[in-house]
Amino acid sequence: MILPTRLLSRLALWRSAPAWRVALSGGLDSTVLLHLLAQLARHEPLPPVSAIHVHHGLQSAADAWPEHCQRLCNSLGVPLRVERVRVDDRASIERAARDARYAAFAASLGAGECLLTGQHRDDQAETVLFRLFRGAGVRGLAGMPMERPLGAGRLLRPLLDCSRVELESYARAHGLEWVEDPSNACDDLDRNYLRNRVLPAVTRRWPAAVDSIVRSAGHLAESEQLLAELAGLDLARADERYEYSGLPLPSLELDALASLGEPRQRNALRHWLARHARLPDAVHWAGWHALRDARVDAEPVWRLADGELRRAEGRLWWLSNDWLGFSPAAQDWIDTAMPLHLAGNGVLRFEGTAPDAPLRVGYRQGGEVMSISGRGRRDLKRLLNEAGVPAFLRARLPLLWRGSELLAIASLPELRTEAAQHWTLRWTPPTNDSGLS
Repeated sequence: MILPTRLLSRLALWRSAPAWRVALSGGLDSTVLLHLLAQLARHEPLPPVSAIHVHHGLQSAADAWPEHCQRLCNSLGVPLRVERVRVDDRASIERAARDARYAAFAASLGAGECLLTGQHRDDQAETVLFRLFRGAGVRGLAGMPMERPLGAGRLLRPLLDCSRVELESYARAHGLEWVEDPSNACDDLDRNYLRNRVLPAVTRRWPAAVDSIVRSAGHLAESEQLLAELAGLDLARADERYEYSGLPLPSLELDALASLGEPRQRNALRHWLARHARLPDAVHWAGWHALRDARVDAEPVWRLADGELRRAEGRLWWLSNDWLGFSPAAQDWIDTAMPLHLAGNGVLRFEGTAPDAPLRVGYRQGGEVMSISGRGRRDLKRLLNEAGVPAFLRARLPLLWRGSELLAIASLPELRTEAAQHWTLRWTPPTNDSGLS
């Protein structure tokens, strides 16, 4: 009963979760995990246990796996959900399949629910070696965490301290059957090469190698936690903000970052960027130096895979690819009593009595002029400069027109055309934009 007791101990913090969902591939590790949970549920108060099988459709042998998983679940009295996904074959097939699988898992989780996966100690050692050969830093070499956020819930790996030998012994003792993925024998895939060739050779020379690798990963995980705490202190000093004139745009004070030593700059930025984008490799960090050291009047850009970093108004700004892909399109506002849904740019509404129609919403073209109460006609570019609106934001600010008269600018309610104006234009940016979340 050692394995069930260890599993229960690992899951103690999540016993009050709304549900436990097991990622069931039909292989050894997930089969053992599901069987363990089904047995424990007979005499322990556990959350409702169910299984989810993701069918990638990458090989003909996999067509039989949903049926196998259904038979297993039927024998254990566990509900099963089968998700069929499409794998993007333009990138690494291993990574693309993993991305599709975890996207399906994330979508299946309700608030606070837990997805349990069967990765074990040998998988952890394999992961650490794989990342080592790709030049990973402390974060990557810490291996797979025991738990992390996933969708609206949590991902748990409760078997990480168990070996494959232990899982095989349990499966044979209980007469369990599992599927073997034929692709696991193909050494053309990097992880298979590590599993089939490298680790067996290493363990023949150093029998305790797997335990040693996993122990080192634990040390590095502790170091990563300390680095995260240091990054939190440095980001707080850099006045980390997710708000600008009503827009939740991530930004940092540049001088506060630049005053740190180089390693601390990169550490703070890595932890900040991890929330928004895939991190740059060592070569691409040169883009940070160019951004940081550019002239004050320059408009440098550090381009990353999922967006870019800009400098403006003494701050560093993150703009996602969604933000950068916005295409402005003018729209008529017929019924001002109702909010206006802008194409790809959120919602506008009036507070107070709306001005007389007809009204139109557009975006900057250049050369616009606005009449300001008590100040006369002012060039819009100058008004935006005075308000400190970053250049990258200006093309996205909705402008309210009545004929040829510019009446209002979204996010700048202080710019009024009439002293006793009885309305304010309010803009709610799109919340599904990763650059605005």
